[in-house]
Amino acid sequence: MHKHANTQWRLPALASAMLLAGLLLSACAPIPTLPEAASPCQADTLGLAAEGTELHSQWWRDYGDERLNALVERALSDAPNIALARARLARALAGVDGAAAADKPLIGLGADLTRQRYSENGLFPPPLAGSVRDSATIRAQISYEWDFFGRHAAELQAALGQRRAAEAEQAAAALGLSAAVTRSYLALAHLQSQEKLLEQQLALREQSLALVRQRVAAGLDDKQPLRQAEAPLDELKRQRLALALQVQQQRHALAALTAQPQAALADLNARLPETLNWQQAPHADLLGRRPDIVAARWRVEASVEDVKVARSQFYPNVSLTAFGGLDAIGTDRLFKGGSRDFGFGPSLRLPLFDTGRLRAQLRGSAAQQQAAVAAYDAVVIDAVREAADQLSALQSLQQQRQTQQQLLANAAQQTQLLEQRAAAGLGNQLPVLGARQAQLSQQRQALELQAQALDAQVRLMQALGGGYQADDSTSAKR
Repeated sequence: MHKHANTQWRLPALASAMLLAGLLLSACAPIPTLPEAASPCQADTLGLAAEGTELHSQWWRDYGDERLNALVERALSDAPNIALARARLARALAGVDGAAAADKPLIGLGADLTRQRYSENGLFPPPLAGSVRDSATIRAQISYEWDFFGRHAAELQAALGQRRAAEAEQAAAALGLSAAVTRSYLALAHLQSQEKLLEQQLALREQSLALVRQRVAAGLDDKQPLRQAEAPLDELKRQRLALALQVQQQRHALAALTAQPQAALADLNARLPETLNWQQAPHADLLGRRPDIVAARWRVEASVEDVKVARSQFYPNVSLTAFGGLDAIGTDRLFKGGSRDFGFGPSLRLPLFDTGRLRAQLRGSAAQQQAAVAAYDAVVIDAVREAADQLSALQSLQQQRQTQQQLLANAAQQTQLLEQRAAAGLGNQLPVLGARQAQLSQQRQALELQAQALDAQVRLMQALGGGYQADDSTSAKR
């Protein structure tokens, strides 16, 4: 009885001794000293405004066009790059599940059935030697690896960081797609509006040419004015062909962005809205929530955890395994009481002769962290520049539009004066038609500036994050 008690306590004592030896021997696996990790750039070093107006996530609806809304919604649900972003997120979610499972016990059940001839000159004596027997095993096993040095926790946090980065990248893909659809729709609306004004110019040029031909036929003018009147008409016809091609190309672009046949947009008549009463200088809060910046920040957080994982590889790996089941030679004896088979014991793994590879892994993880910080800084700096550029462009275009309105008003006044002179019999219709042509040219220029201002405003909304709100309240439990 006393001997049995000693046997019962021998394995736990051995496990404690192995654990203590592992802790002592872990000092024999030196961890290399790493250079100080880089710190991401801060908002106060970039001269950003402290606060500003907000954006909402469906900003394109502010233009009040249901056709645009439908196109954006279709793109966000059916576009291939959104499906690709969803697949990447699903892969990141699987990584989180895998990392979370590493801290749970492994439980398995196995069954084996073997028919074997035993060697007459082998380990087993007669009557087993030289005979052919069936052997069977049914065994359940459980093993658990203790996370004494935080490797599993760091792996889980790294996986969570990658998952959050994938979520932000999906939002960045959606923002880029919604901006692309909006810009393409507005470009189509601009081209279609230009076509309408061009048709009016063509009609006026044809009227002018008809009047010149009448004057030449009446001997009031020679052929030189006729040639001068014909040249602009040919140029406008060329512009009409060029505009028709651009309209067709924009329809194709919209069809590709919204993942539908080109014929589905053949009759789309887009409307060009006015610019919204919104502009915002780059400020820390909006830019900090820009999805590609959020993704880069989570990549940095994940890389920090990857360094912890690489560092933890230098420490011992301690696990405990227990098993129990039935094992017998001869299936008829498998379920007898004497076939019981069970055991348990700890295991210890020490990185004594593999530290060269581990040092390389640690230095590689540290370099990856430095690269993630540099990538984050680059995204932030580029975002600040992009937002500042679009704000400057929008402000300049607004000023240009104000000046253009004055030019347009002057052209309208000149047309009115010439119409009054012609009505009073003080002149013919040719100067009136010319003034109307000039007025239409100014209208086309105003339309061009309006389209450019709209495009700059959409780009500014995209540069400031499009109203994205990251959900940072992610729990490690799944």
